[in-house]
Formats: sequence, structure tokens, C-alpha cells
Amino acid sequence: MVSKKGGAGLAAAVGAVVLLGAGSAQAATAPGQEPAAGPATLAKTDVGQALNGTTAGLGYGVAPIKSLRLDPWANSSADVLNNGATVKPDQGLAPVGTGTLTGPLSAGGGVKDLPLVGGLSGVLPG
Repeated sequence: MVSKKGGAGLAAAVGAVVLLGAGSAQAATAPGQEPAAGPATLAKTDVGQALNGTTAGLGYGVAPIKSLRLDPWANSSADVLNNGATVKPDQGLAPVGTGTLTGPLSAGGGVKDLPLVGGLSGVLPG
């Protein structure tokens, strides 16, 4: 019986041998030929492409955070945020309650579903 650990270890060992073998083959020079002398120079960086790649990568990294479920007990009987409190002031003013703030969270929403922060999360890429 072959274990899965042995197969993964064998694949890692083969990969290491291939990489080490390729590295030593590149470092070797032909007999009688001298290696190139002088200082090494770096290629110029294209700033536009670097920023484009960074922005694209940041979008893929931030998008799941914006929709991440903040209340782990949402839509369950143990949800603490499902219970709200409402205060009805005197003199005919409209009632004020906590359901406006906790409602999106107890429904399983993320940062993008919050009343004030949700609009600001639209500025982030993704």
C-alpha cells in the first residue's frame, strides 16, 4: 500500500532535483571560455505596468474581505444581533431602534452591506 505522504515527498524531491540540476547547468561555462566581466545592470522598471499589476492583485485580495460574513451566528437561533431595541420618544417623534445597524449583520451581510461603511468600501478595488 502506497501512502499519500510518500507520493508528495517523492514529487517534492524530484522537483528539487530538477531545480538544482537546472541551476548548476546555467552556472557552468564552456571550457576555455571566461565568464563575462563587469558590473551587472538591472533592466528599467515600467512603472505603469507595475502599478497596473499591483492594483489588479489588490482587487483580488480585497474583494473577499468586503463580502466576508461578519456575524458568525447570522440566521441562527443563537444570533445576539437579531434582538433589537427600539425607543419611542415623547412628543410624537419617530421611534429609534438598533435594527437599522444590526439588521444587515444578522442577515449574514459583510462590510459592503453596512449602512455607512458600505458606501466607503466602494472606494476599494475589487
